[in-house]
Amino acid sequence: MTLHDIAALDSVETLHQDFDADTPVTSGYTSDLLSDVMANAAEGCLLITIQAHNNTIAVAALSGAAGILVCNNRPVPDDMLDSARRERIAIFRTPRTQFEASCMLGQQIGA
Repeated sequence: MTLHDIAALDSVETLHQDFDADTPVTSGYTSDLLSDVMANAAEGCLLITIQAHNNTIAVAALSGAAGILVCNNRPVPDDMLDSARRERIAIFRTPRTQFEASCMLGQQIGA
């Protein structure tokens, strides 16, 4: 699965285009505790969270996440999008809950 495949999933909105769509997504990691993400998220994962701020980009960059999926249609501030563009980290948004988004991704990666 790639970031392009994530962007094509039902109810997923791509919030900027400044990333490599061919980047592989090898797993998902669901957490809102950013220190937990830094300690446990695998490189190449899609971070599934409701944390929509600049620190989320910094943590994604440190952990080597391929992208971020912001759940519950949370608003994503412009400064977060600017940071994501600079770091070339994909940001997506969905109205789904974290549980629903995690299940959706798990089905896709497991398929």
